[in-house]
Amino acid sequence: MSSAPTLASRLKGRAELGVVLLLGAAGLLVIADAARIVTPYSRTDPVGPKTLPFVVGGLLLVCAVLLAINVFRGGRGEVEGGEDVDLSHPADWKTVLPLVAAFVANILLIDWAGWVISGAVLFWGSVWALGSRHYVRDGLISVAMSLLTFYGFYLGLGIALPAGLLEGIL
Repeated sequence: MSSAPTLASRLKGRAELGVVLLLGAAGLLVIADAARIVTPYSRTDPVGPKTLPFVVGGLLLVCAVLLAINVFRGGRGEVEGGEDVDLSHPADWKTVLPLVAAFVANILLIDWAGWVISGAVLFWGSVWALGSRHYVRDGLISVAMSLLTFYGFYLGLGIALPAGLLEGIL
């Protein structure tokens, strides 16, 4: 006489159920948040601001249920085959640490020096960390990119990035 399989043995090797939980939790969160949206009653607009969040939340829940059914019927996620990464090699800290330093410098400088200067440091530090050794060209491109993003945010999106030291000049 064989014993019934335990819950732990039935769930073994089904890591996809973690995605099911994530999708379900996201769907419930979206629906709960949409239910709290307060809008004045309007006879002319039957589709209000609550509609889309309810649809998205419902679709997330439907996807979670369908994925759970698929997993319990034996469906499994495919192993990713597109990456040519050798996981036996250690991290390239000579690249990672300068990239982290460029981001930290941006965070520390942005309020005081402003986006144009901190962004130029970020862009230049990133290309240097990734191997470029054209210092002057990279510096000019970095300044141009930070100016373009500064004015792109300000003129295109109406978002004022900090000007810092260049306040009144930009």
